[in-house]
Amino acid sequence: MMEKRRKVTILDLYAMKERGEKISWLTAYDYPTAQFAEAASMDMILVGDSLGMCVYGYEGTVPVTMDQCIVHSEAVRRAAPTAFVIGDMPFMSYQASDEGAVLNAGRFLKEAGVDAIKLEGGVRVISRIRAILDAGIVVCGHIGLTPQSSGQLGGHKAQGRTVESARLLIEDALAIEEAGAQLLLLEAVPPEVARFITGKLSIPVLSIGAGPDCDGQLLIVSDMIGQFQAFTPKFVKKYANVAEVITNAMKEYIKDVKAGAFPADEHCYHMLKGEDEKFKDLIKEYE
Repeated sequence: MMEKRRKVTILDLYAMKERGEKISWLTAYDYPTAQFAEAASMDMILVGDSLGMCVYGYEGTVPVTMDQCIVHSEAVRRAAPTAFVIGDMPFMSYQASDEGAVLNAGRFLKEAGVDAIKLEGGVRVISRIRAILDAGIVVCGHIGLTPQSSGQLGGHKAQGRTVESARLLIEDALAIEEAGAQLLLLEAVPPEVARFITGKLSIPVLSIGAGPDCDGQLLIVSDMIGQFQAFTPKFVKKYANVAEVITNAMKEYIKDVKAGAFPADEHCYHMLKGEDEKFKDLIKEYE
């Protein structure tokens, strides 16, 4: 009998950084996918605002609402009781004020039972980070390519590729740690910049497209399993192609339906023994 895994906590993530054990992190947006992640002993799960594209078909993350994030986070939490689950603060859930940021961050814990929240931005959101931390909520920062503000970045482009932009990333990272955030995500950042930041900070630094030297790695599950078809970022490694498997299965189903091959007898419920003769009498009443 497989031994039940102990709940992953923020202290476990710090211990993993300390001993050099890489942290595994994946997004999930629904109960079945989170069940798979739990069964695989995933360390962390992010209920990312990427659900806007991967689940709802939006062109980006900006339209995603708090209510959508809460519903998906609640489902993931039920499916993955031992993973460290992080809820992603959607656009305009924290930008307006410290008070609004705290209230929305609190919803993730109170309504969905997540372990932490993530929000985008560096120096410009420090007051938000501090306010959320003061409310007793674990915070994960997110710098580099920040999709919610990608318009200001000129699109979904890698960051920190010049010395000056690398300096800004380093300053953001230092400010986030100084503010008290317990985790940091670097997105689409050169490995040499990510390596320096990871070594400089005492908190776990995670990578999504930031090279191999961070304390752990994050991927979007829909990219990793080949489900999302619109585009594939450079940093993604596809471990499966479920889109092909599912599409082929649907084609076979259509073929069987058109040919009358499905459902076969083994897919049908039959009347109880002795009831078939009575049914014949019933039919006669309608003749």
